[in-house]
Amino acid sequence: MESEQSHTLVSKRVAPWIAAVVIGGAGVGYAVHEHNSAQTLATQNQQVSAQLNATEHQLDALAAKVNAMTTPPPAAPAPEAKPSAAVPSHATSRHVSARRRASAQDARFKKMQSQLDAQGKAIDDTRNDLTSARTELSGSIARTHDELVVLEKKGERNYIEFDLSKSKEFKREGPISISLRKANEKHQYADLMLIVEDRDLSQKHVNLYQPAMFYQPDSPQPVEIVINQISKNHIHGYISAPKYRQSELAVVSNSASGQDQSANPTAQAPARQKLPVPSPDQP
Repeated sequence: MESEQSHTLVSKRVAPWIAAVVIGGAGVGYAVHEHNSAQTLATQNQQVSAQLNATEHQLDALAAKVNAMTTPPPAAPAPEAKPSAAVPSHATSRHVSARRRASAQDARFKKMQSQLDAQGKAIDDTRNDLTSARTELSGSIARTHDELVVLEKKGERNYIEFDLSKSKEFKREGPISISLRKANEKHQYADLMLIVEDRDLSQKHVNLYQPAMFYQPDSPQPVEIVINQISKNHIHGYISAPKYRQSELAVVSNSASGQDQSANPTAQAPARQKLPVPSPDQP
């Protein structure tokens, strides 16, 4: 028991010394660490100061160069004036060049304007020709039965009216056979199939009042098909054909010539030529 108590007293006396030694060692270590940190910071400060000094020297050199560049050069002596008659000035040359360019541009503009005027005149002439042709064509198209009667009274062509319903069968109308394959009431056009001189012809998209024309053999004028009414699966119109063929006109012309010759035979007989009277000296 006594030994344990003595050991406890010794421990209590020694413990403060040990703690003091430990604290002292830690303080010394911290002091050494702070000293090293201070030396490192001092070295870094010296490096930064050196870099700042170098940068200031560079800035001073650049400022000197800039000042030297911005300083205006000394004024050059004014050249002696030369007489304008001997050598023209630059201003006069520029003025002459500008006038020449303006003159060339005016010439090109006038040329283009004349070309445009000629093209406009040609377009107007073509438009007038188309207008007159359209007027003549519309004047020869009958939109109603009464107008068709007026055309018949002129006596120049034969007119045959027709009514066709949609079918694959052909219907003989005047010089041709015709079949309606399609009637578009909304857009007012029709598709037709024709038989002309034993030949099959297709006329698609025939518009209202638009003549579909084709020539027959031995015919000086075309045959026209005009549709003047379009309804659902049905059309009404007429066929216009020349009254006479070329061969028939030739026969009539030849017969008329023969009648003229028979009526006046002396006019057609050639005059007899008189032989010259022989002279007595000829054997």
